[in-house]
Amino acid sequence: MPVRIMQPGHLSLTNGLATTSSVTVPRRLGRVWSRLLSYPTHVTGNPSFQCNSDAESFGEHKDDTIDISKLTEVKQKLKLVGINCDDSCIPGRYAHLLCPKCKGGGRSLERSLSVHIIQDGDFAMWRCFRVDCGWAGRAFAGSNKIRKVMSSRQVAEKSLGLEPLGEKLIAYLGKRMISEGTLQRNSVMQRLHDQAIAFPYWHNGVLVGCKYRSMERKFRQEKGTEKWLYGLDDINEVAEVIIVEGEIDKLSVEEAGFQNCVSVPSGAPPKVSNRELPPREKDTGYQYLWNCKEHLDKVSRIILATDADTPGHALAEELARRLGKDRCWRVRWPKKDEFSYFKDANEVLKCLGPGALREVIENAELYQLHVSEEALQCTK
Repeated sequence: MPVRIMQPGHLSLTNGLATTSSVTVPRRLGRVWSRLLSYPTHVTGNPSFQCNSDAESFGEHKDDTIDISKLTEVKQKLKLVGINCDDSCIPGRYAHLLCPKCKGGGRSLERSLSVHIIQDGDFAMWRCFRVDCGWAGRAFAGSNKIRKVMSSRQVAEKSLGLEPLGEKLIAYLGKRMISEGTLQRNSVMQRLHDQAIAFPYWHNGVLVGCKYRSMERKFRQEKGTEKWLYGLDDINEVAEVIIVEGEIDKLSVEEAGFQNCVSVPSGAPPKVSNRELPPREKDTGYQYLWNCKEHLDKVSRIILATDADTPGHALAEELARRLGKDRCWRVRWPKKDEFSYFKDANEVLKCLGPGALREVIENAELYQLHVSEEALQCTK
C-alpha cells in the first residue's frame, strides 16, 4: 500500500482507501502498522462508506436508488410536525431550515433546524441546535410512529440538581487515575441529593442528556432524552475514533493522550444476536449510532476498545456489524496473569499507567484479523 508521510504523526493513504485529510498515527510503528502495510485490500473508496456483507451499515447504501414513495411519505410526516422541506432537503445530505418551534429565535430567523433524510428516503431525523430550543425527533416510512424527544431546553431548564464534584468523588476518581483537569474538561459533576457522579452528554455544545453513576455502580439515564455517544463533541473533525464501553473508560483513554474517544451510553449486550440486523427504526438498542451517523460516516478508522469479557466482545461485534468491519480495529487487552486479562481501559490505566494504555490503543489490530486469530486460538 503506497504511503506518503506528510509530517510527524500523520500519514496519507494514496491508494484510494482514504480521502480524509490526515489520520493521527502512533509515534512509533507497532506490529499492527506493519500488518496494515501488507494487509491485502479489495476496498475502493472511503472505508467510512463501506457496507458490511451481513448488514446495511453506515455510509452509502448498497443500492443508491431513492424510493420516491417512501421519500414522499417521510416528507408528509415531516410536514405534519411543521417541517416544510424545501429544495435543499436532498436524501443523503443535511439541510438547515427554520425551526417551527422556536422560529429561529424570533427576529434573527436563524436556520437552526438540521434535517437529514437517509439516502433511500425511508427515514428522517431532525434537531434544532439553538440552545434555548433543542427540538428533535425522527420519522419513518412504512410506520405510523413519529418519535419526538425531550428538547435540550427542557433538559437545561428542569432542575437536574447538579453541582460541582465534591472532594469525596474527586478523590474516588483520582484513585482511578482520572485527573481533575480531565473531569473539568468533560464537565463531570455530581447530583445534589445523592452525590452520584453525573456525566452530561453534549452535542454541539448543547446539553442533550445526562447519565448518573452511584458509588455502588448503579446507573441511571435522564428520562425522556435521546441516546447519543458520550463525548460526541470530541469527534467533530477527526479521521479516527476510539469507542469504549463506559464514561470512565472514555476519561481513561483521554488520560492516555487521546481525546478522540467516545463511549456507548448503555453498556453491552450479553451475547451477539444471531438474527439479521433490524431496520433502523427497530434497532432500538443502537439508536445512538444512528443519531451520531453524521459524525461516524466521516471516520475512516474506528478502534473498538470495549471490555475483555463476553458482553464486551459481543458489543464489539454488534458495533462492527453496523459500522462496517473493513474500517474497524480491535484492541487486545494485556494479560493480567496466566489465566486472565485486564478488563478495560480504566483497569489498564490504574494498574499499568497511561503509557501502557496508550501502547495498547496504538497496537490495535484489524478487526477481521483479530476475530480470525481469536477463532484460531479457540480451536487449539
